[in-house]
Amino acid sequence: MQFCDTHCHLDFTEFDKVRSELLDSCKVQGVRAIVIPGVTAECWSRLLRLCDALSQPRELVVKPALGLHPCFMGQHNAEQLLLLDRLLEQNSVIAVGEIGLDFWDSYTDVEAQSQLFAAQLDLAKAHRLPVLLHARKSHDQVLHQLRGVRFDCGGIVHAFSGSLQQAERYVELGFKLGVGGAVTYSRALKLKRNLLQLGVEHWVLETDAPDMPLAGRQGELNRPDYLPEVFRELQRLYDLPAELLAAQLWRNAESVLGELVV
Repeated sequence: MQFCDTHCHLDFTEFDKVRSELLDSCKVQGVRAIVIPGVTAECWSRLLRLCDALSQPRELVVKPALGLHPCFMGQHNAEQLLLLDRLLEQNSVIAVGEIGLDFWDSYTDVEAQSQLFAAQLDLAKAHRLPVLLHARKSHDQVLHQLRGVRFDCGGIVHAFSGSLQQAERYVELGFKLGVGGAVTYSRALKLKRNLLQLGVEHWVLETDAPDMPLAGRQGELNRPDYLPEVFRELQRLYDLPAELLAAQLWRNAESVLGELVV
């Protein structure tokens, strides 16, 4: 079996001292592809170098995405959009992300976030790239903007936690939904209902490491080699043979991100 972690911040400094050991463990656990989303312009060059270095040898492929995350608005400026445009043209970037809207904080500048999101959707369309979406307390607004620009490149809704109706609207627009450590908690009843009602063909695996720890691992550094634990919870829910389920989840990821392992 092989797994793809479609959302893992492997470039974060929390992994600096354990990255080599961690990747060896990933290979043992069957994690064959990892997508690293960029969150600020400051991190992009390091992220690209890291992905290039870590994808050798080919037993495990590490793919970069580049974007300006809505939770770091104070670190973004208009010039960075021009840089993003150039980097998307010059590099083998798998997606634009992590981008979107985050309305968790009541003091959020909704207009500024919306303008930045729209600009990055335009870049993704121009370069024919999928997007990795961050949507917290904002699914309806994100969907509205996707429809408004007629976004047709698809992507992944990271850590989906919305309603079944919202999930269906994303699917209609060509998106897959990311599921990670949240599904391992007994209280995640709505998420588990959504998984069963929507069907396995619409989901992809992720960890969001080093964040979003799994049940029983609270307070620990989340890691991409924990991805099989998420998979086993999905297998329990769907009651499918492991090989069949793993193959479907891999196809789901490749359907939006392209071929992952050459």
